[in-house]
Amino acid sequence: MTKSQFVESLASALPNLQKGDVELTVETVFNCMAGAMVRGDRIEIRGLGTFSVKTRDAHEGRNPKTGEKVFVHCRNTLHFTPGKELRTRVDRGRR
Repeated sequence: MTKSQFVESLASALPNLQKGDVELTVETVFNCMAGAMVRGDRIEIRGLGTFSVKTRDAHEGRNPKTGEKVFVHCRNTLHFTPGKELRTRVDRGRR
């Protein structure tokens, strides 16, 4: 589902709101979440899951094409851990 499809879905579920208002709300929520993750904060949404930033240490890797050793700098990565309710709903949908 793309962001525009998400906005369409919310707008149809909330007919009393204009599509522009729904779009602004979604954009604001996503910007707040992104800002929190840039600051290194953890975001927990009950029933959905937890978003966090993890730091990967610097290490020596290899170029897969040449086999040459290369230095890989430390970096931050985003991590999502689904909540129990989401895992259960997804698992039920697979059966």
